[in-house]
Amino acid sequence: MRHTYKISGMTCDGCSAKVSFLLKKVPDVADVAIDLEKGTADVTMHSHIPTPTLQDALKDYPKYQLTGHEHGHEPVLDVFGNPPEEEKRSWAETYKPILLLFGYITVVSLIAGYSTESFSLMLFMRVFMAGFFLAFSFFKMLNLKAFAESYAMYDVVAMKFPAWGYVYAFIELALGIAFALEFEPVYTNSFTAVVMSVSLIGVLQSVLNKKTIQCACLGAVFNLPMSTVTIIEDGLMIAMSLGMLAMYI
Repeated sequence: MRHTYKISGMTCDGCSAKVSFLLKKVPDVADVAIDLEKGTADVTMHSHIPTPTLQDALKDYPKYQLTGHEHGHEPVLDVFGNPPEEEKRSWAETYKPILLLFGYITVVSLIAGYSTESFSLMLFMRVFMAGFFLAFSFFKMLNLKAFAESYAMYDVVAMKFPAWGYVYAFIELALGIAFALEFEPVYTNSFTAVVMSVSLIGVLQSVLNKKTIQCACLGAVFNLPMSTVTIIEDGLMIAMSLGMLAMYI
């Protein structure tokens, strides 16, 4: 017999291989076929296997959430035995973390910009850039290994040199400090424009090819899908760095 299960959390071929390997270790599982794009697993079994047994096989990897097979003979539970959250969320709900973060950074930057006698666009952008890079590097540092693995799925440099993901997190931290201290602004903004432009290439390729992968902008803390939001995010950083560069020159 064969049943199809929904599995969330799979973002690359490595994830599908890991899930397949773990499920095949379950007694009476004959074969596992993963459809990464649909986020499903077709499990062929010699005899009936309860859904909790399959969920238990993934318990050491909580990012992978297996739910009951689509025929509905069994309750839909996650690996902890709880009903999963609704898979279909609104755009605002999906990107709530990044929207809130941008909102906070924008408010602080506006306050800084208006702290002078007249509004300072330069100060606003510098504080925004500092807050952006410091905040985003913070989330990446929470699980540096997971970020590097996710980043290597789409970044053109990290795909060839996986260690670049680790380096990139520290580059963002360094840029945040440099903008906060207004350290060598011409070089800092020039370097920012180059680094973000290279990062944008991989994002554009992923979005245009309609790949369903996780955006690593906030590390592995939030499961944010790659989309035009990521393009806007990178594009905004490039535009601000070039704008500041033009002002300094």
